[in-house]
Amino acid sequence: MKPLEIDSLSKRYGERTALDALSFTVPPGEIFGFVGSNGAGKTTTMRIAVGVLSADSGEVRYGGERVNIHDTARFGYMPEERGLYPKMTVAKHLVYLGQLHGLSTLAAREAMLRWTERLHLTERRDNTIDSLSLGNRQRVQLAAALVHDPEVLILDEPFSGLDPLAVQDMTQVLKEKAADGSPVLFSSHQLELVERLCDRVAVVRQGQLAACGTLDDLRSAGTARLHVQVEGARHDWPARCDAVASYETDHDGVAIELAAGHDENTVLAAAMEQGLVRRMAWQRPTLTEMFCDLIEPTEGTAR
Repeated sequence: MKPLEIDSLSKRYGERTALDALSFTVPPGEIFGFVGSNGAGKTTTMRIAVGVLSADSGEVRYGGERVNIHDTARFGYMPEERGLYPKMTVAKHLVYLGQLHGLSTLAAREAMLRWTERLHLTERRDNTIDSLSLGNRQRVQLAAALVHDPEVLILDEPFSGLDPLAVQDMTQVLKEKAADGSPVLFSSHQLELVERLCDRVAVVRQGQLAACGTLDDLRSAGTARLHVQVEGARHDWPARCDAVASYETDHDGVAIELAAGHDENTVLAAAMEQGLVRRMAWQRPTLTEMFCDLIEPTEGTAR
């Protein structure tokens, strides 16, 4: 398999900049999370990657070569705005899409049978798309992206509207495709899923890359906090400790940012004066916390 490279993509809609020299690479076998606020440029990037839109500058490469129409035919794309034909049955829809990707009728039907079984849609094969629940439509849309056995998988908000069982199915499919060597790129606002599933994550802000790396890389760049649980203490006890620059309370203690020149021993001594210290440990920020720190409260309106 080959890497998918997004190299210096820029795109404008009139006076509005959707993408501004955006670059990242998804190696073979990697699940790559693409996160950002609404309007940050995620959908625009994905549409350019699969050839639905053209970039003003920059390029998308697959295996070192600029992507062309023959390459994008080998990509599996699941758009956020679902493009299924509402009056067509699930079976006919998937066979039709398989044929559009160059499969013979027999091969397309075999792929339809395989993916409807894999995604628990066997009993829905003869149902029309418009009769399905939102979750089952999502399953069909994923099957549509996979029916031709793509080399690259690009999914825009694939987990939106799914119940826990469907999330589990979707997650397993992404892991299997990555294990087979495919680059897997997906966007999601469900940051807990991104954190659990992805090898690396890119955070995009107003069309530019705000951060990119493994979760450990991103966490190490954030501010670590000291989480302390003291039995019998008032919630505001850190306010009286000189070693504390700031703190936040949660359901089982306080998260403390140390003041310059101080260490955890000073905090421990202060905590012991307040009650029985049940727990004290360093915590790195979660992806959600890093996202909130990186993303400005106001974004443009690009998609």
